[in-house]
Amino acid sequence: MNEPVRILIHGASGRMGQSLLRLGAARQGCSIVAAVSARSPTQRVVEGVPYFSASELSGVPEFDVAIDFSLPEGFDAILALCASRGTGFVSGTTGLSEAQRTDLQAAAVRIPVLWAANFSLGVAVLEELVERAASALRGWDCDIVEAHHTQKKDAPSGTALALGIAAERGGAQPRYASLRAGDIVGEHTVQFTATGERIELIHRASNRDIFARGALHAAVGLVGRPAGQYRLRDLL
Repeated sequence: MNEPVRILIHGASGRMGQSLLRLGAARQGCSIVAAVSARSPTQRVVEGVPYFSASELSGVPEFDVAIDFSLPEGFDAILALCASRGTGFVSGTTGLSEAQRTDLQAAAVRIPVLWAANFSLGVAVLEELVERAASALRGWDCDIVEAHHTQKKDAPSGTALALGIAAERGGAQPRYASLRAGDIVGEHTVQFTATGERIELIHRASNRDIFARGALHAAVGLVGRPAGQYRLRDLL
């Protein structure tokens, strides 16, 4: 019998971190071996999972892959730890600087890494559809409209920017609009418009668990792969 994949959750106190802990505990083939959050934990062990503060990161137990949903301030340390230990790295942290993206590319020489703005399988397919539409509809206006909950800090969202990159690969020049309201999990519309006609490609997320399931899928799929940068659709 194969050993379960040992997963470290970085950013464990956030919404995504909590979903990852809950769903990871129930998923066959993986084991959550550590949970790390920015602040010192009030309990050292919760339901069998040891908790650590970010300042204690170097002391976490052995793991096969880390899933990072934190803030840009915590990104460098967990990426460096994965590179030094030779483990896989999966991240959905948005708002990264150019320097951090460069560090991610450098780490991919040594370990398998996957960064995605959105871990929905539907969004992975949407990116491909956007690129194909942009390539076929040269000269059409391209607008990307995204909506999220009021607590989301970055705008446009990382997913909107990733969809924009897909549109640019197809030859479009996307424009962006953002809405922050209520408890919207995530909605993205990519609109192509010409005189007398319009095409809309839309993805709506109604449950945050889809992102956690996608990240766990990516983490398990990344283990054992050679060093390099991967996309979510590479692991479908």
